Amino acid sequence: GDGFETFTREELDGLVDDFFEGRETKVVDGVEKYIVTTKYPDIVPVMMKATNETTRRRMLFAEETRCPENIPLLQEAVKLRLEVAQLLGYRTHAEYKLELSMAKAPGAVLAFEKDLRQRLDVLADKEIKEIEALKRADKKAAGEKYDGLFSWDFRYYSNMVKERKHNINDDEVKEYFPMKEVTRGILEIYQTMLGLRFVKVEDAAVWHPEVELYEVWEADGKKFTGHFYLDLFPRADKYNHAAVWPIRPGFVRADGTHEFPVAAMVANFPKPTASKPALLKHSDAVTLLHELGHVLHSICSTTKWARFHGTATEGDFVESPSQMLENWGWEPSELQKFAVHYKTGKPIPAELVKRLVAAKNEGAGLFNLRQVFFGMFDMSIHHTEDPNVDVKKNFLKLRQEISRFENDSNDTWGTSTFGHMMGGYDAGYYGYMWSLVFSADMFESRFIKEGVENTTTGMDYRREILLPGGSRDAMISLEHFLGRKPNNKAFLRSIGLESR
Repeated sequence: GDGFETFTREELDGLVDDFFEGRETKVVDGVEKYIVTTKYPDIVPVMMKATNETTRRRMLFAEETRCPENIPLLQEAVKLRLEVAQLLGYRTHAEYKLELSMAKAPGAVLAFEKDLRQRLDVLADKEIKEIEALKRADKKAAGEKYDGLFSWDFRYYSNMVKERKHNINDDEVKEYFPMKEVTRGILEIYQTMLGLRFVKVEDAAVWHPEVELYEVWEADGKKFTGHFYLDLFPRADKYNHAAVWPIRPGFVRADGTHEFPVAAMVANFPKPTASKPALLKHSDAVTLLHELGHVLHSICSTTKWARFHGTATEGDFVESPSQMLENWGWEPSELQKFAVHYKTGKPIPAELVKRLVAAKNEGAGLFNLRQVFFGMFDMSIHHTEDPNVDVKKNFLKLRQEISRFENDSNDTWGTSTFGHMMGGYDAGYYGYMWSLVFSADMFESRFIKEGVENTTTGMDYRREILLPGGSRDAMISLEHFLGRKPNNKAFLRSIGLESR
């Protein structure tokens, strides 16, 4: 379940006033303290903004000591996966799992991760020096000895670098991203791009009052295509990440009629307060674009068999269509459509957008090395013939080696909440970075070239990428859409590894 910590207002110095508005408190040893949970809207601002290092350390400790019972369960799952793979004649679980992927074999994955790590290390070397200088200055000002960079320093100092170099303040930015307007604007962009019309169902039968249900029709309103649910705010005992579930796949029934798809998007965006509507960070808006991309992959897919519908593609391609759509969150012309000040309704200033875009790849080395770490950890426990590989030890060892920040000296088990390892991404986490190669190529080669508002390009994308689902190899879909085989040039440029 979720963890929590309690802090005084002083211990949470650096957090803005609305963080405390409506927040539950608890009396501890005669002192009233604020309850801060490990849910995203709580923990992320603390890790980014709390000036007190001990506060950040305690918060991360609360996060990384949750669900200890999951460690033996993952340990057992890894053992059983290896046993099954070897019974089927494979050496490792990864060999078995990757056979039907785009990568085809563990060797290709390891080579990809190794090459990417080497390239990113060059960027990370410079980034670490900047972060280290900031922490040394903080320690000196406090009259304390510099003792290194730790996992609880990553978000805080990365954010500080971004704020200072690009004059970006997340609290200023979020005033231009009211949840209601952002959702409306993004839905409008997708309707135009893909030739669809979304109709909100009033008084729908839903599992919580905050959940919304939408019908999806072709733009002319003559043909129904499916339903989707939006469940966007946190609450007790709810899944605490962001994801999409294809509740019902589409398929052709025996009598030739069509079963229409239903998908649900679940997220944990900040809730409204007594004085302000729900306000998103820019990264939250990008997440919304991404997850709605998964929804539309389900809705726009038309396949004979449910098995191949929508997101049932190769695991190392499934993120690509959604990653491609994240780019709309960085395009000035598109941001003007949904980023408006929650008080005045005025669009986000062009100058602020310019600063946001300039900061896009700030910290790209360390950020992407974190993704490389998750992928390498996954392979370390699934591409091995050792049934007793230590999942907890591997996680901590590889995180420190690859991510470049030291672990807590106290015992932690962050792998216990790395849900991907039990949620279908076993031997597949590398796919997040692998699929970025294709998403960057699609965006740069077609949408940048032909226009992000080009409806012909949008309909090509719907027809060639979304419609087939997994009913044909992703490489065929990519070649149809690109008019050639994909390459990694746009990807490298997109993460700051090669000049345009």
